[in-house]
Amino acid sequence: MTAPVIKLTNVCKSYRLYKQRPFLAREFFRMLLQRPSAVDVHHALTDVSFEVMPGESVGVLGRNGAGKSTLLSLVAKTSYPTSGTVEVHGSMGPLLELGAGFHPDLSGHENVFLNAAILGLTRSEIEDRFDAIADFAEIGEFMDAPLHCYSTGMRARLGFAVIAQVDPDIVLIDEILAVGDAQFQAKCNKTISGFKEAGKNLFLVSHNMSDISRLCERAIWLERGRVAGAGPTDEVISNYMEYTRGLSVG
Repeated sequence: MTAPVIKLTNVCKSYRLYKQRPFLAREFFRMLLQRPSAVDVHHALTDVSFEVMPGESVGVLGRNGAGKSTLLSLVAKTSYPTSGTVEVHGSMGPLLELGAGFHPDLSGHENVFLNAAILGLTRSEIEDRFDAIADFAEIGEFMDAPLHCYSTGMRARLGFAVIAQVDPDIVLIDEILAVGDAQFQAKCNKTISGFKEAGKNLFLVSHNMSDISRLCERAIWLERGRVAGAGPTDEVISNYMEYTRGLSVG
């Protein structure tokens, strides 16, 4: 039987929220008296379990604060669960905050090597793909300029260009399908569709129901950190939209 490429089992993720910023003298006396700091605990995810099978595309939807980005960070291994297990099998291409991992004082050229190395490519592989990355990014002479001279859109284009050439097994996408102008957006969408046609796994977090419906066979609906629904995309979207309409009426 085929094993899942992503598997979450009873995953919980909590954060400690300090009620007040510690003041040095107050904190010093608290430590002397061994009194705990006043904190609240925010449960971003509670008892989340699901599987993603090879070649499957799954969308995650939910209102702001539902835990979508937290879930994606756990799958991307940029954070870890408070309890439960997260298993991911295969190389990942995170289209999260495009340009994350770039250094502002390095040139675009140097940042391509840095970012692609973080994503697992060797120097020779990066050299072989550099021209394709530069052509995809369409930033011309700015490739040799320091990144702090780039606009937000230019950074995003360069970040997407690197991912497009990494050829990962699992593509993680977080609200980045509107990068650049209409022509570049079309190129991005074509690339993502190409990943899907090649049998890669797509794991998409978005507020755009049309993107989820177009790209994903299954969807997961998060509500206040819990799975409120999971199944065929159109069915989950319909249930979610009905729920949100009820909230607006109420």
